[in-house]
Amino acid sequence: MNDTGTATMTIAELREFAGFDAAEQRYIKRSLDVGLGRQDAFKLWARDEAERASIRSQYVAYQDLKRLRGERPDSDTLEGVEGFMAQLLRVTAFDLSQERLACFSAYRFLYERLLGPWVRPWLPAAFCGAAALPQMRPGQRKVLLQSLSEAAATAPGWSDRAPSFYPEYVEKVAA
Repeated sequence: MNDTGTATMTIAELREFAGFDAAEQRYIKRSLDVGLGRQDAFKLWARDEAERASIRSQYVAYQDLKRLRGERPDSDTLEGVEGFMAQLLRVTAFDLSQERLACFSAYRFLYERLLGPWVRPWLPAAFCGAAALPQMRPGQRKVLLQSLSEAAATAPGWSDRAPSFYPEYVEKVAA
């Protein structure tokens, strides 16, 4: 792809991220630090003991990401689907239960960066499965499931283009 096409895609990713609310943006950046091992999430993101506990739980839940990156089920034969989907569903349920990702697009944005573009076809199923679990509050379940568009749920194909924008922590500058 030429530089103009890459720049256009990056700008589209920046715009998509800018469309998420502040809590979603913060959670995505924190989750990328935890899931990709980019930064010390405790040092950057923990404002109080509750957040430290949440980050600690996230580090534990995200241990499955290492296995998920190595397991790509065959979408034609469904070989390996059981273990893969069980792990993806568990990690997805953890993230959705934190109540900081309010829509499918924020979830997809995060997971295609945590796992790679190859995971896109599996995300609607994992999102719906996790959102429909009885552990989710009924109101949250409704909002999450309604956020999955028909186009995303019934897509005939998915891009294999890797994301180019990975949002990071930015230190506040005094005015």
